[in-house]
Amino acid sequence: MQYNFNEIEAKWQKYWAKNQTFKAENNSKKEKFYVLDMFPYPSGAGLHVGHPLGYIASDIYARYKRHKGFNVLHPMGYDSFGLPAEQYAIQTGQHPAITTETNIKRYREQLDKIGFSFDWSREVRTSDPKYYKWTQWIFIQLFNSWYNVDVDKAEDIQSLIAVFEKVGNTKVNAVCDDDVAAFSAKEWHAFSNQKQQEILLKYRLTYLAETEVNWCPALGTVLANDEIVNGVSERGGHPVVRKKMTQWSMRITAYAQRLLDGLDKIDWPQPLKDSQTNWIGRSEGATVEFRVQNSEFGIPVFTTRPDTIFGVSFMTLAPEHQLVSKITTPEQQTKVDAYVKATAKRSERDRMADVKTITGVFTGAYAEHPFTKEPIPIWIGDYVLAGYGTGAVMSVPCGDQRDYDFAKHFNIPIPNIFEGIDISEEAFADKATTVIANSDFLNGLSYKKAVNRVIFELEKIGQGEGKINYRLRDAVFSRQRYWGEPFPVYYVDGLPQMIEAQHLPITLPEVEKYLPTETGEPPLGNATVWAWDRLKARVVSNDLIDNGNVFPLELNTMPGWAGSSQYFNRYMDPLNGDEIFSKEAINYWQDVDLYIGGSEHATGHLLYSRFWQKFMFDKGLVPKDEYAKKLINQGMITGTSAFVYREEETGNVYSKGKIGNKTVTPIHADVSMVNASDELDVEAFKKWQPEYKDAKFVLEDGKYIVGREVEKMSKSKYNVVSPDSICVEYGADSLRLYEMFLGPLEQSKPWNTAGITGTHSFLKKLWRLYFDVNGAKFNDTEPTKENLKTLHKTIKKVEEDIENFSFNTSVSTFMICVNELSAQKCTSRAILEPLAIVVSPYAPHIAEELWEQLGHTESISTAPFPIFDASYLVEDSKEYPISFNGKMRFTLELPLDLDRDGIEAAVMAHEKTQQQLEGRTPKKIIVVPGKIVNIVG
Repeated sequence: MQYNFNEIEAKWQKYWAKNQTFKAENNSKKEKFYVLDMFPYPSGAGLHVGHPLGYIASDIYARYKRHKGFNVLHPMGYDSFGLPAEQYAIQTGQHPAITTETNIKRYREQLDKIGFSFDWSREVRTSDPKYYKWTQWIFIQLFNSWYNVDVDKAEDIQSLIAVFEKVGNTKVNAVCDDDVAAFSAKEWHAFSNQKQQEILLKYRLTYLAETEVNWCPALGTVLANDEIVNGVSERGGHPVVRKKMTQWSMRITAYAQRLLDGLDKIDWPQPLKDSQTNWIGRSEGATVEFRVQNSEFGIPVFTTRPDTIFGVSFMTLAPEHQLVSKITTPEQQTKVDAYVKATAKRSERDRMADVKTITGVFTGAYAEHPFTKEPIPIWIGDYVLAGYGTGAVMSVPCGDQRDYDFAKHFNIPIPNIFEGIDISEEAFADKATTVIANSDFLNGLSYKKAVNRVIFELEKIGQGEGKINYRLRDAVFSRQRYWGEPFPVYYVDGLPQMIEAQHLPITLPEVEKYLPTETGEPPLGNATVWAWDRLKARVVSNDLIDNGNVFPLELNTMPGWAGSSQYFNRYMDPLNGDEIFSKEAINYWQDVDLYIGGSEHATGHLLYSRFWQKFMFDKGLVPKDEYAKKLINQGMITGTSAFVYREEETGNVYSKGKIGNKTVTPIHADVSMVNASDELDVEAFKKWQPEYKDAKFVLEDGKYIVGREVEKMSKSKYNVVSPDSICVEYGADSLRLYEMFLGPLEQSKPWNTAGITGTHSFLKKLWRLYFDVNGAKFNDTEPTKENLKTLHKTIKKVEEDIENFSFNTSVSTFMICVNELSAQKCTSRAILEPLAIVVSPYAPHIAEELWEQLGHTESISTAPFPIFDASYLVEDSKEYPISFNGKMRFTLELPLDLDRDGIEAAVMAHEKTQQQLEGRTPKKIIVVPGKIVNIVG
């Protein structure tokens, strides 16, 4: 009976789908376990072998937990809104929905062929109106909430209005815009409705504001910082500039401290936690106001070292700072304008990374030192960012290297008040260094006391206060795209109004083209039916807009992270059309027990989703304020690229061994044209790259041998390996085992297709334990002690490996186990049944077939995991090496409880001993119990 893996895998994939084998129940009496993968964006290229790595690991764990008696939720869906489908629509005119559906179908086929135990009944797609209805609903909840600092949580906006109506805002401790003016209850009641709405917008957790954004003209949209690489868009490599736009923003800064504190409660990788900690960037210090001479303006700055205030010799503003245009003198206007325009072409990330280039321009204006009242020149420089702190710094060149370099570059005088004094925090704290400065109140003070005294003096003159600052900025939530979630927002007199929840979802309208309009509006500006009729509660033609009953709808769409910020909760009850999820479902599943995904999402999805979870917790929607207990970042599977070598002078293409001292250029070759021996199919290469059709290929021994190099697996490097061909040639179980066998889950490892033959050979050997050419070999014979020992040490090791996520060592354990059982000629059902279960999480197709052949009618996934029995690993005998005159001649298995005399008697009575002695009487018998026997003479 042959191991026909293609038939077996197709059979069981069909069985699982038909019987919904892995469907989870929301009301099970079993203990729950929720295993989650970061859902993919369905690109047209489909999956390559690097993509399933995390999915295979999570699937092994999910299957294992089912064997352990848990009710396992292991869902899958698609992050199906996004820029690639929209760019394809722009190029081809094809609706993104069609492209997305085609890509999803391709992904689903590939995922099914690998045999994942997903509960497909819970599939979600962020572009499905039934799903994004609830993304829109959460947006409305955020809009109708404010952050009460006194209770440290979000509350309904009506509670804030109630306070305004009673006492005004002077006693409100809220996270809000900086420019909120104080008003009394009487003034609040006197305000017009529009004025009240404008004030409330400064408190809401999602709000409209003019914000510095990364604008990509070629893509016609705003990009997040993590969508920009080396100053250009990650998608397409287009230039990105900084500009101000009115955008929706999320007040994530309200949750900065809770996002930091929450990291202590979750089992996430430390490097990921460090990334979030640094991104949030908590620092303690003081705000200081420097007043601009001969003007009404003040420049607030935040500093972590207020004790160095007497070392300030100039100020530096971010080029985008709102005061730059207001304080620049006419003489400096041309230089300042040119510098601001040039800086707009550089991303914040590039400016932060570039510590060598020094650029800046003097504004011509001066600020006044809070204490000395001396004039301080105000410069602009791109090393200061508008999005960090206040967008301005007090520059202390005698205490900060970057300030020093800037001052030296522009010949700005550097005061020497700290000359010869260690002003580091450690020196102040440890040595109580005396600071000699232009003030008596710092003399003789330690670092802490100096900081506190400066803050005290600043507060006394009304020009500063102690403050905790965060690097984290509010998250821009608008995108100038078509293929994204529409906002449930219409505008009355320019102010946003929310569409009532019962009328959701607001679905995307049809448009003729997916580019911005000729007047620069987002793509939704091309829609002709995109207005809200407040009386009929539906979307109507733009021609009906009268700003009385029919109003314009929002033209921006939500960013990619909108749909991914709550999908893990929606999986718990994805078919619920009446609420985001039922109390029964959320209270049963609670949170994610194991989350597996890429570390590249550390400060994007994983930070924003934690923010949404905490907000939903504040609103009583979820029982936990952190949604994932444990997270693992899987490593990358890299590709082994292939190279041909072209000599530019002659155009000849040299085989690797024929290069010698020639100057050649390595050129990527498609790995599909290279065999396991690194031989290139030259004719296929010429057909693929016609410019080489007449080139001379210099061979070695009649073959063209390519060069190899390990790189990121990528279409651009032509080193992508499709799982489809692997499944056809070797089977999905071989692929699953091989991906785990490559190395530890968290580490990157190179792919080599030739290596998969090892795991494929193992599966064939496993099959031969159960079957030979005549059919089944297994029977009801009693297992031997050796059989039981092999089985139970395998159970123990595999269970430990899975619990520790050391999946690669399990594969080695399986190989050892099968080798031992084969050598033992084991055919016992008592051994082979539990072995099939232990193998099942890793190679589920072959395990299901073996289980059925063993006589079972239910899926192996319902079988309990074998229980390890340590007694089978206890040794009760010892294999002694029996030596004659120091040379080992044979071995003998003897009970461990034999004493010296018993060992000697057993050895002397053995026939092989008699053959060696040939009737002679030994002179001496040396016995070391538990170790050796040596017969002398």
